[in-house]
Amino acid sequence: MRGPDQAATDDDAAELIAQLRELAGADPADVRQVVAEVLAALDRAAGGALREHLPEAIRLDAGLGPAASARS
Repeated sequence: MRGPDQAATDDDAAELIAQLRELAGADPADVRQVVAEVLAALDRAAGGALREHLPEAIRLDAGLGPAASARS
C-alpha cells in the first residue's frame, strides 16, 4: 500500500518528467545542457558522490570526469 509521502513523490517525479518532455520538444540540446547542469550541481551538493552512480557518458556531459572507482 502506498502512503501519502510516496504519492507526493510520484506526483513530483511526474511533474518533472512532464517539464523535461516539454523542454525536449523545444530543443533537445537545451534539455541536455540543463540536465548536465542539474547533475553537476547535485554532485557538488553530494560532495562528489553522485558521479559514482552515473554512466560515463553522462558524467562527461555534465563535466564531472571519471568516477573515483574508475581512477587508478
